[in-house]
Amino acid sequence: MASNAIAETNDHKAAVREEFTRQAQAYASAAVITDADRLARLVHAIDPAPTDRALEIATGPGYVAMALAERCREVIGLDLTAAPIAIAQRTSRERGLNNVRFELGEADHLSYGDGEFDVVVCRFAFHHFLNPGAILAEMCRVCRPGGTVAVEDLYASENPTRAARCNRLEQLRDTSHTRALALSELIAIMGLAGLEVERVHSDRLTTNLEGWLTSAQTSTDRAAEVRRRFDEDLRADASGMAPFMRDGAIRFIQRTAAIICRKMQRGE
Repeated sequence: MASNAIAETNDHKAAVREEFTRQAQAYASAAVITDADRLARLVHAIDPAPTDRALEIATGPGYVAMALAERCREVIGLDLTAAPIAIAQRTSRERGLNNVRFELGEADHLSYGDGEFDVVVCRFAFHHFLNPGAILAEMCRVCRPGGTVAVEDLYASENPTRAARCNRLEQLRDTSHTRALALSELIAIMGLAGLEVERVHSDRLTTNLEGWLTSAQTSTDRAAEVRRRFDEDLRADASGMAPFMRDGAIRFIQRTAAIICRKMQRGE
């Protein structure tokens, strides 16, 4: 199983709550979060059965949970922060979804029983965890043997120096960011958690720098430092984010991966 040596500290949880209370509405409106095609691809890859019970941890505004609710018997969306949960509850009521509910809770100490869910998913949150392996272990615990565990997240360069610079840019923008893993690291922790990787889907997002900073409501001084570092990377890409100019604005590439796994059954 994955190591629990690093805990999700109360200080870090407070930082996450602060960031996503402030960012809640902007995050819920971000194109990469609301993109219906991206949501449909993830749900198609998970391929839930109509009888399935599903859990989404770090649900934020709840879009994945609601997309799963169109296919599953029952869905729970869990998040650490009240502000995005309120948005998810309001949106689900507006959509008339009666088989999804949203709860406050901590992903490192899930209150659910062993094997309670057929599907457990987390999207765009592993880079906010101090110990993603420990979170993954909890996801696996509450998933039934033979069930599906799915993680979609940003991933960084396989080159440690480039990855470190990428993560520093992310941390300057959003203080709750811990570390985007390399794709090989993401896949490795799946195996350590006792999962069989079934499918991996990767993608590239072209992101506008100023919109990216605005959506996180990055402070003036931190935003200035991010811009300075991107100006440097325009001359020599040291972060793996491949910045470029288009229509007078800096844009860059964010790489994402959706990893769809099966929880192995006893004896496999």
